[in-house]
Amino acid sequence: MRAEKAEDSRMNARGLLVALVLVGVALPALAGPTRYNPRRAGHPLRVAAYAAHPFGVILDKLIFHPAWWIGQHEPFHTLFGVQSVLEDDVEVRHAAPTLQSEPQPDLGVAPEPVLEPAPDADFEDGPLNGPLPD
Repeated sequence: MRAEKAEDSRMNARGLLVALVLVGVALPALAGPTRYNPRRAGHPLRVAAYAAHPFGVILDKLIFHPAWWIGQHEPFHTLFGVQSVLEDDVEVRHAAPTLQSEPQPDLGVAPEPVLEPAPDADFEDGPLNGPLPD
């Protein structure tokens, strides 16, 4: 009796799982197709990009990956000045600006000088300002 109940509960669980998977697969079909709208179709060169993409992948796999691999080994490593990075986030940390406010280091830059008028300059008779009040 217990074995039959356990078998029935397993069958019910499998049936429920199958039903949920079928519903999950069928839901996108309810969305229906969209109409073609030329104004929202994208840039006309997109077709050229679709055609050129496989050639870019082939170049990447056949030329650029092997060239990178060769550049990681001596003497090319030293010749080209390649710096090996073990963690990708190191590059991101150095390239991305930090969001936290950190104190800026003093770089030894002299402050801009304050410009003062020469002692013999006469500004009272200038074209933009009249005589100074006493």
